[in-house]
Amino acid sequence: MTQRIRLSEENRRWWTLAAMCFALFMVMLDNTVVNVALPSIQRSFDASLSSLEWTINAYSLAFAVFLVTGGRLGDIFGRRKVFLIGVVVFAAASATIGFAPTEGWLVASRAVQGLGAALMMPGTLSIITNTFPPAERGRAIGTWAGVSAIALALGPLLGGWLTEDVSWRAIFFINLPVAAVAVVVTLFATHESRDESATREVDIPGIATLTVGLTALVLALVQANAWGWGSAPIIGLFAIAVGGLIAFVTIERRSRAPIVDFDFFRSRSFVGANVVAFAISFGMFAVFFFLALYMQNILGYSPLETGVRFLPSTLVIMVAGPLAGRLADRIGPRTPLVLGLSLVTVSLAWQSRIQVDTSFGFLVVPFILLGLGMGFTMSPMSTAAMNAVDRAKAGVASGTLSMTRMVGGTFGVAALGALVASIGRHDLAQSLPNVPEGTRERLVDALGSGAATTGAPDAVRAASERAFVDALGAGLTIAAIATALAALAAWLMIDPVRPEHEPAPAQADPEAAMV
Repeated sequence: MTQRIRLSEENRRWWTLAAMCFALFMVMLDNTVVNVALPSIQRSFDASLSSLEWTINAYSLAFAVFLVTGGRLGDIFGRRKVFLIGVVVFAAASATIGFAPTEGWLVASRAVQGLGAALMMPGTLSIITNTFPPAERGRAIGTWAGVSAIALALGPLLGGWLTEDVSWRAIFFINLPVAAVAVVVTLFATHESRDESATREVDIPGIATLTVGLTALVLALVQANAWGWGSAPIIGLFAIAVGGLIAFVTIERRSRAPIVDFDFFRSRSFVGANVVAFAISFGMFAVFFFLALYMQNILGYSPLETGVRFLPSTLVIMVAGPLAGRLADRIGPRTPLVLGLSLVTVSLAWQSRIQVDTSFGFLVVPFILLGLGMGFTMSPMSTAAMNAVDRAKAGVASGTLSMTRMVGGTFGVAALGALVASIGRHDLAQSLPNVPEGTRERLVDALGSGAATTGAPDAVRAASERAFVDALGAGLTIAAIATALAALAAWLMIDPVRPEHEPAPAQADPEAAMV
């Protein structure tokens, strides 16, 4: 009797939501613990800043490229099935990262981990979309975002403690029990679903051209400072990127089973949600990446102390996410979305004033505003996107939104890395004119690394720290501008009215898809 009550249709959807939250918990936990561990990974492999960026970029690039594919495969072969495969791949890659003997092994395993996340993540949102009606979807997505924020809160603390007292490698092994729980709960509670109208084809040419285009673009951004912006390899990579992305759009327009359904973009709300997704990830990935370096290598905090100082943001996200989801159900997603982006903009502009000797007291209020703003942005953004499409296409729509987020994050890390190198090179040339150019270039390559200036003269260390902080301040200003523009886009494009029913399929009535 107890078993039958537990599996009743009335409460099965909440068990399903719990399963999706476990999976997202694992991915978000991985993101936050890695940020805190970056300086320790950097020292372990004696990695340069550009090499360290690939610890993030290899994961986020694979994630971005295969997200839409993961959503498409779920729509075709079953969302629960593809989701479970993704969880297993993610967990296996986490284990290989933990045993990584070299930096190359680490980066390669992070790419495989990104592939697993790409198979898994579209399933979480598309399964929720198919389980909950539009009038309750904001609440469900808000809960999903709020529970994932627990991982954001625990990640820096757990990662800081493990990195400091055990090893940075231990932070990846904690994914294994979380993955096991996610698999068990999913098998126990979640119904299989798929798009019955979808053809059973996988768009291999589309996947290939998208992979080539995005990989070339991000590689060019990351390596441009090391190889030279005007060098033949960088120009060639940009040309390959443009060619690959143009070919991708052309192929998708003609494909019988495109991995990106361009009919989605007839909806202003869907387009607006994707603009917001790119902008918020552009700022947030870069901010957390470089702030972790700033706190440990400039302010001198330990990994655990750094994790504690991220709590004002992560704890507020945990509370604000569900509240924003319920508010989106009541008044529509536009108002909480614009409010959230405005708070993020204020926070980033505030943080852009940091100095080498800034105290943490200066950062407490902007960290709280950042958490509040992100909490009021993420779930309404997802709700706006998923309510704008027919739920039979939820897998592809979720994958498209997630891909936009990950591409934005990859661009953010790459762009701010390029900015750090460019401004750092200029500042060091001004402050250390008597230091040989070759030595200055090595300092530029190692900006943000406390180990890079260990044993160096005080003047060299001080100049390197100032150069890094100046560049970080400029990057935070750019991120603030991006989120301000996203707030304007959200106000102009997101439908202010919450839907009571599913939108009509775009294929059946193109005008009905216009929002």
